Amino acid sequence: MLPKLIVIAGTNASGKSGLGVELAARYGGEIVSADSRQVFRGLDLGSGKITPEETRGVVHHLIDVVDAGAFYSMADFQKQAYEAIDGIIAHGKTPFLVGGTGLYVDSVADGYVLSNRMPDLAYRDELETRSTEELYLMLRQCVPDTDVDPHNRNRVMRILEKIHDGDDVAPSREPRYDTLRLGVTWDRETLRRRIDERLERRLEQGMIEEVKQLLDSGVSETFMLKLGLEYRFITRYLKGEFGSLEEMKEQLSTAIKQFAKRQMTWFRRDPAIHWLDMTDDPVKQACGLIDAFLAG
Repeated sequence: MLPKLIVIAGTNASGKSGLGVELAARYGGEIVSADSRQVFRGLDLGSGKITPEETRGVVHHLIDVVDAGAFYSMADFQKQAYEAIDGIIAHGKTPFLVGGTGLYVDSVADGYVLSNRMPDLAYRDELETRSTEELYLMLRQCVPDTDVDPHNRNRVMRILEKIHDGDDVAPSREPRYDTLRLGVTWDRETLRRRIDERLERRLEQGMIEEVKQLLDSGVSETFMLKLGLEYRFITRYLKGEFGSLEEMKEQLSTAIKQFAKRQMTWFRRDPAIHWLDMTDDPVKQACGLIDAFLAG
């Protein structure tokens, strides 16, 4: 029998982090963060990293595990997530995998079989010289029916590298855990409002200053731009590429909403996700599902 894992996945600004803390506290669990930007130290406001106060004493794993600017792959995440989850289970606690990076969530929940082959750094350097549009056209030539977001430079590059290295684009799967998957989101208008409110709040808390400090400390512009969303737009703003702060905010808000839509498209593919009604006591709904899952 496979050990049990509870997944809480959802869109930006959906409240999944807070819900994860509430549920982990109730069930004596610990949280493994599944967020491709929260693994980096110093990326706090822009990544929506939970604060020490917000954790309410619930132990969180895979936050602040690598320096900003370092290379960190899905394979790195999966390996460390497996180690964290197995450690949580060994201590008799319930593991919760919480996050919005769909590939990270699925790599663990579905048990992607990933290659341990070392990347071809020369090929990666060659790809870095090309525009995102050029990279996507290269991918379309190799995989005409690809459904990868053409603007997700990191993802497009990783797939091209896999093809170059002879790996399967769609990895085989060997699940290591019996998973209960809970989904968190809101109706379109409410989510858009929550995104705008959160963006305004983070800017007031010093998100622009956070990006400036990272750049001043030596983190490259290339790295910041590849992070996307808040880090990409604020870096461009600091470089003078926007006419005003309001113009940057407007374009960033639109980009975050488009990203949230793509997150939903990704997660909606999975029929195993139980979507919680966030307007009607989601904690009670989740507890009912978790109780049945753990009892089974």
